[in-house]
Amino acid sequence: MKKRIAAVAAAGAALVLTLGVLAGCSGNDQAQQSASSSADASDTKLVVGFDNSYPPYGFIGDDGEYAGFDLDLAAEVASRNGWEVELNPIDWDAKDALLNQGTVNCIWNGFTMEGREDSYTFSEPYMLNEQVIVTRADSGISNLEDLAGKVVITQIDSAALDVLEGDQKALADTFAKLDTISDYNNAFMQLQAGNVDAVACDLSIAAYQMAGNPDAYAQIETPLSSEHYAVGFKKGDDAMAKTVSDTLKAMYADGTVQQLCEKYAQYGLSFDNWILK
Repeated sequence: MKKRIAAVAAAGAALVLTLGVLAGCSGNDQAQQSASSSADASDTKLVVGFDNSYPPYGFIGDDGEYAGFDLDLAAEVASRNGWEVELNPIDWDAKDALLNQGTVNCIWNGFTMEGREDSYTFSEPYMLNEQVIVTRADSGISNLEDLAGKVVITQIDSAALDVLEGDQKALADTFAKLDTISDYNNAFMQLQAGNVDAVACDLSIAAYQMAGNPDAYAQIETPLSSEHYAVGFKKGDDAMAKTVSDTLKAMYADGTVQQLCEKYAQYGLSFDNWILK
């Protein structure tokens, strides 16, 4: 009987020891998983693809450094989430390939979402935008009908080009020519030189150019279209898109967005056009 009691006691002790070891292992596994999750969050890199000739959203400042409203937004979003941020100027025409290759993991640069919903996962829209026509102030062009027989230029693969080849194709068919160019800075140089009669562009680009040259340009009052800016991610990247949206809402609530809008107000950017709240 004593031997049986001793055997039972030994088995019980072994069972307690085994359970303790398993509990310890489970606790270690949970701690490791928690640490791993924290490491994954801190290791996240927001690689922003942007056009460095697209003021006020992305451009090269007077100091030679990258600047812009969207770049400042991206940096603040990354900081609040413990992410590293990398700003990657890209050939705008190659943005889809670069995103799919993983060279960048978002397009954040005054990026129109309308008409592109099937190609990207977007954040919630944050900025109201329009596609508009800008002419020289002395051109005599005052409405869309006056563009008949004129040469209009826009950026290649732009929202303005999409509109003129889509909903406003009938209007574009009245032009003498619809031309494209690599970036809007060069488009406005062509306009100023008299090589083209008008530039079709985003409202923000028009505001920027007109703020810098108030007597040189005029904007046709009737827009080509109204749309929204959002951050574009590779299709299926829903988690990062939601995190960016939620962080932008928090930045609006605490006044950060308004401060950044005021920072770029001299470039024609208006806080009144912010819509994500």
